Amino acid sequence: MKTFEKKWTSLMKKLSLTLSSLALVILFSFSFSYSDEKNIIKGNAIVVDGDTIKINGNKIRFGGIDAPESYFKGKKQTCIEDNKEVFCGQISKNKLIKKIGSNSLNCKIEKNKDKYKRLIGECFIKDESLSVFMVRNGYAFDWPRYSKGKFAKNQEHAKINKLGFWKMKFEYPWKWKEKIRKNK
Repeated sequence: MKTFEKKWTSLMKKLSLTLSSLALVILFSFSFSYSDEKNIIKGNAIVVDGDTIKINGNKIRFGGIDAPESYFKGKKQTCIEDNKEVFCGQISKNKLIKKIGSNSLNCKIEKNKDKYKRLIGECFIKDESLSVFMVRNGYAFDWPRYSKGKFAKNQEHAKINKLGFWKMKFEYPWKWKEKIRKNK
C-alpha cells in the first residue's frame, strides 16, 4: 500500500508541476500578446500635419521623419516653387490627407512620447508605411537625429527623382523651427 501511495504522490507532484508550467506558459503568452496589442492604435485618422495625425483622440507623431510645418508658433512654413512662395506645410498635410482617404490605419506606437507629450509611432494603410510614402515622394524628410537613417534610402529616391519638395527651394523643417524659436 505504501508503494502505491508513493507512486500516487509522485504522480500528483509531476501533474502539479506540469499544470503549473502550462499555466505559466499560457500566462506569458497572453501577457506578450496583450502587450503587443497595447502598442497598436487602429482607426480612422484626422490629419494634423504632414507627420502628425489623431486617432480616437490620440495624437500620433510619425517617428524619424519631419514634414514642413503648416502652423508653428503662429507661422506657416513656405518653400519656393517656380519663383513663387508656396505653403509647403499645407502641401505636405494635403498629400497625407489624400493618401489616407477614408482608409483605417494601424499605428505601431513606441514606448516614449516626444517633448510635446505626443505618442510616437509608424502608421500603416494595410502594410504600407505612411512615413515611407511621405519621404519617398518628397513630402517629408528623414530626420537623422531620430531616424538613425531608417528613411535615408527613401529620401535619396525622392531627391534623385526631384519629387515633392526636392523640386523646390526649401529649408529642412527642424532648421526652420529652430529659427522660429530663436526669433521669438
